Amino acid sequence: MIEPTLLHDVATYIDGRAAKVVINGTYAITDFEVKQVTGSTLALNYLVPASAVSLITSIEVRDAADVVLTSNAVNVPILADHLMLQTITVKEV
Repeated sequence: MIEPTLLHDVATYIDGRAAKVVINGTYAITDFEVKQVTGSTLALNYLVPASAVSLITSIEVRDAADVVLTSNAVNVPILADHLMLQTITVKEV
């Protein structure tokens, strides 16, 4: 069994690496409403303005060197400014 403190340390490491969210491969978000680790979960809250994005089809978390850390294919229509909550949970499998 992996100890909760190690899972927390890994989530904290990911928090340190995660520099931006890239929507649809082109729209970068670097300002987070919330970016924090609780236990073994990193929470990212960020605003997607409707003036910039009308449909989200992919969400990537990238580091400062633009290396993709996570990627998700989604289908989220944006009709008004949208506050997104994205979580990355570190688990033992």
